[in-house]
Amino acid sequence: MAHKHGHGRERIQFVNAEDKQEFSKYPTKAGRRSLSRSISQSSTDSYSSAASYTDSSDDETSPRDKTQVNSQGSSDFCVKNIKQAEFGRREIEIAEQDMSALISLRKRAQGEKPLAGAKIVGCTHITAQTAVLIETLVALGAQCRWTACNIYSTQNEVAAALAEIGVPVFAWKGETEDDFWWCIDSCVNTDGWQTNMILDDGGDLTHWVYKKYPSVFKKVRGIVEESVTGVHRLYQLSKAGKLSVPAMNVNDSVTKQKFDNLYCCRESILDGLKRTTDIMFGGKQVVVCGYGEVGKGCCTALKALGAIVCITEIDPICALQACMDGFRVVKLSEVIRQMDVVITCTGNKNVVTREQLDRMKNGCIVCNMGHSNTEIDVASLRSPELTWERVRSQVDHIIWPDGKRVVLLAEGRLLNLSCSTVPTFVLSITATTQALALIELFNAPEGRYKQDVYLLPKKMDEYVASLHLPNFDAHLTELSDEQAKYMGLNKNGPFKPNYYRY
Repeated sequence: MAHKHGHGRERIQFVNAEDKQEFSKYPTKAGRRSLSRSISQSSTDSYSSAASYTDSSDDETSPRDKTQVNSQGSSDFCVKNIKQAEFGRREIEIAEQDMSALISLRKRAQGEKPLAGAKIVGCTHITAQTAVLIETLVALGAQCRWTACNIYSTQNEVAAALAEIGVPVFAWKGETEDDFWWCIDSCVNTDGWQTNMILDDGGDLTHWVYKKYPSVFKKVRGIVEESVTGVHRLYQLSKAGKLSVPAMNVNDSVTKQKFDNLYCCRESILDGLKRTTDIMFGGKQVVVCGYGEVGKGCCTALKALGAIVCITEIDPICALQACMDGFRVVKLSEVIRQMDVVITCTGNKNVVTREQLDRMKNGCIVCNMGHSNTEIDVASLRSPELTWERVRSQVDHIIWPDGKRVVLLAEGRLLNLSCSTVPTFVLSITATTQALALIELFNAPEGRYKQDVYLLPKKMDEYVASLHLPNFDAHLTELSDEQAKYMGLNKNGPFKPNYYRY
């Protein structure tokens, strides 16, 4: 079923009825969610819309109906507009400034080409930062084909810049669900080229290859998965005994977790709230639901700006940590009437219910910092007696019959990805981790990795961290032989046992 890219809007052909049913599970409206659907939560969440200035409405023709060629005469890609490549190149150059670790990995390993022979299919957010990763993989010898894991997050000009240098990219901002699967299929299904590595964010690409191309899936050397959702799906496959290839869970590597969750949210919570509401934080009553890594990051920032913060938590350990950090631990129903801001970051569902939304005071701001948009019961607000007013992009006022207004941000989706951007430095850590995981899986001797889900070896976690230290002009102390012997350590690491919690 190889078809010409860019011509016609042919629909995906399914081999059997079961597949067809599997893929018609996802809803057409990005608002209504069910956990059973095959398209992952994160793939329809809006992402860093502020970062890309190319608006998807400037040209109504679908990229699938256009024929475009890059300067080398290739048309093996499908992007919004190849002419934007030069703008995209500048965006990528800006991103490189803050991704020095990835660039230094590129320089160190360029000579030996550790990914020569790797044919990587990737499905991630397509932004300037991802482009730096893709170009690093190419510099290390890999052939790449790429698609977007999210229908809103693609920076069109960056996709064009990648297509221009010869990376087949199938993505544009504002795809339909049908386009989304067509793009994934166009990446995987191409004449005379068969993937042997998968880099995924959310698990949709892995799921598609597993279902539609089982023979290709069996020959893949390894899968690298970045997100909570995707990792969860891999563990499910593994449990059912259906995972026929080794997979690397980079989501739970220490550097990625600390940076993506704790340090990143510490900055982006304020950014997202300021951009959408221009709120003054001093003296505001804020409740943060959940005191995991994300909750800890949010609370640190809010407390520093003088907000009065309290926590809700189900886990006694996290609750005790919150108490020791100087926060009151409460039940949401006890404090909901007094709160100015409610922030969810639990990863659970129905954390803020309709009954609690009814009791909020006028002007209360409600937002979500957790991974998926199930935490605030937004569906219950779409009822006839309430009026929705779109105030500005990603900001809705929900008006009760008595005139009370509640401010809902990003319709309960991830605030920092919908309403602001994620710092490049944080993405550098994630991207470096992904690159090392690909190198490790691709070059691992036969038998090192069985058909299971693995964590990145600690040695590599430490290496990712050490590559980022020069940014801060940080100097590590080295162990003497005597000290190393006394501690029972190798002088070059790993320095901590696997069970150590940072």
